[in-house]
Amino acid sequence: MTAPITAGLFTEFRLKSLVFKNRFVLPGMQRGWCEDGAPSDRLTDYYLRRLEGGVGLIISESVAVDHASATRTAMFARLCAKTVDRWAACVGRIRDNGGRMMLQLWHEGGMRIEGGNGPYATSPTLSPSGLAYRGKANGRAASADELAAIRDGFVRSALFAKQAGADGVEIHGAHGYLLDQFLWPVTNRRSDGYGGDDIAARVRFPAEVVAAIRKACGFEFVISFRFSQWKEADFAARIAENPEELGIMVRTLRDAGVDLLHASTRRFWQPEWPGSSLNLAGWAKRLSGLPVITVGSIGLDVDVMETFLGKEGSASAQGSFENLVQRYAAGEFDLVAVGRGQIGDPDWVNKVRDGRFEDIRVFQRADLGVLEAEASLIEEAIRAEGHADSQ
Repeated sequence: MTAPITAGLFTEFRLKSLVFKNRFVLPGMQRGWCEDGAPSDRLTDYYLRRLEGGVGLIISESVAVDHASATRTAMFARLCAKTVDRWAACVGRIRDNGGRMMLQLWHEGGMRIEGGNGPYATSPTLSPSGLAYRGKANGRAASADELAAIRDGFVRSALFAKQAGADGVEIHGAHGYLLDQFLWPVTNRRSDGYGGDDIAARVRFPAEVVAAIRKACGFEFVISFRFSQWKEADFAARIAENPEELGIMVRTLRDAGVDLLHASTRRFWQPEWPGSSLNLAGWAKRLSGLPVITVGSIGLDVDVMETFLGKEGSASAQGSFENLVQRYAAGEFDLVAVGRGQIGDPDWVNKVRDGRFEDIRVFQRADLGVLEAEASLIEEAIRAEGHADSQ
């Protein structure tokens, strides 16, 4: 029997031709279980186990797009001609068991580590302005021709995702990676119409990526766009200083072909701007009219970056859900992503459905494994002298 407090979150959700059995999402969380860019049996079993545990939509871990500069790390996922059959097998197991799955398309941008070995090691690290984050130069600015090639790499990978049977793709534009580096004025100082102080210019390249995928993949193929204010290397970063700037960004992405916005926050209960209780997802929904996913420490009292730094937390599921349900009832979001909770306990969704909060296994730091980039650049930033969490 569904727990009364969470009943609304266990209703169906329809998006175009897709029907999700409930409002819960497994978001992309890098596990490090790929083999030459293809999902291992261990990774496929991990997804399938969360499906059995009740989740309504699975979004894969970050999958590097079909461009040599996307990542050089072999254990990270990649979607190209050499890996598409393995991804098709993974997606097929999810669909054969009644699940829905989207693949998350990703490019590291300036966060990519140069050098090393492997087939992609000699490719340059490309970003909007040759910056990884505030005060950290890395690689170089991409030329106009290189941007076009990266855009085409996103499109090829989206077509491979469609070929693999995925229900759609999520474009990773969050946490300080390539498309987020375009959105953030600190890392995007281009003067060619794709950067600078104007959010309309900074969103231009991400919107062109979306529009190209939409044109190639057709109307029914679902496109989600994940974005964040915060970066793994800068907790206080902001791509939008106010609702007006956020409105320009999300409406531009909507008009380019985005169907779903995934607003990544570290703590979902925190208001985004003074004078309103709306969080980032709530503002994105209000300003775009699109369905949105909310995320950020649901059922936990320690956020993801505190986890990365080694801080252990405790469960706070029932208290957390009171706030979550209030926001859902107010129409602030449509779907809710739970990453660490489902890593720690594959039956997390079913236990919440049944009101068995006390039976949920609490996520621990050791469960996390590999995060979404090699640790050196992130740790260099978040452990730097003077770095503070302003939230």
